[in-house]
Amino acid sequence: MKSLLWLVLSAALVANVFLSFAVDRNGLEIALSVVSGVVVLASGAGLWMLRGSRESRSGT
Repeated sequence: MKSLLWLVLSAALVANVFLSFAVDRNGLEIALSVVSGVVVLASGAGLWMLRGSRESRSGT
């Protein structure tokens, strides 16, 4: 599951960079950037929720 989330996160980041160069400045670029941004945030949140117990402890 984590590897899939890492793959989705990486693909969305690459897609967002690609879209900024490949698509003309119009509503389509904004819409696609918003979609890829939501995917980045969702996969990042999923990775944060799936972190191990060792990573979630604060020095105890």
